[in-house]
Amino acid sequence: MNGYLTGLVVCLARLRLALDSDNTHYEIVGNNPPVSIEDEIPFEIPENWAWVRFEACCILYTGNSIPEHEKKAKYSGLTEGYDYIGTKDVSFDHVITYDNGVKIPLQTDFKIAYKNAVLMCIEGGSAGRKIAVLDRDVCFGNKLCMFYSDSILNKYLFLYLQSSTYRELFKDNMTGIIGGVSINRLKTILLPIPPLFEQKRIVAKIEELQPFIVEYDHKETELTRLNADFPEALKKSILQEAVMGKLVPQDPNDEPTSVLLERIRAEKERLIAE
Repeated sequence: MNGYLTGLVVCLARLRLALDSDNTHYEIVGNNPPVSIEDEIPFEIPENWAWVRFEACCILYTGNSIPEHEKKAKYSGLTEGYDYIGTKDVSFDHVITYDNGVKIPLQTDFKIAYKNAVLMCIEGGSAGRKIAVLDRDVCFGNKLCMFYSDSILNKYLFLYLQSSTYRELFKDNMTGIIGGVSINRLKTILLPIPPLFEQKRIVAKIEELQPFIVEYDHKETELTRLNADFPEALKKSILQEAVMGKLVPQDPNDEPTSVLLERIRAEKERLIAE
């Protein structure tokens, strides 16, 4: 990681985001004059926070693609090595399937994603939606991107990458027929960074609220299902009440059904005779 930290220091030295006396956001790259980035700022943040581009605070890179025939021939059935995580192994509810039968030998040139790093799909139909936190070092596929930082909490990163603000920024940077965001574009997206202790408080508060969010999601899903089923269920209920004679009040002056049936029988016999 030392090489990464050195690169991060160099990057921070070249890139600065700040406010001028008129509270206008601007960016300084190297020794170049300040450039206004006011149109890039999604919203105002507290004074002790800072807007920073991902390239200035995180390490980002994608993994390695393996042809299916090579995966089966060389990396399936191994008992030791790094788990290899593909897009299909990351679920939409942020769970990673590690035991998928594919491992990469420990002595490898494959890229490694670190424990506690965030993996996000950045290409294809799942781009920006499949995301999870690693609980171990792994090798990973080329449609997944690792986000890792030694300067901010990775759990805070994980939460921000799921925010509506980031998803809009991600969507705005998507290109190509199948849809995706390149590493170079990802690096330029802005990230609001609070002080470290506030990052911890934010993470703790969201983890405290998470059970209620999950419960609300279940209730909302059930309500949506009920709303979708309600018209048809109501129709069936009304018809059932109708055929049971409970839909309208009974009138004792109505002609009995037996008279109607007798009339139908007589009409049927007449038609047969003709």
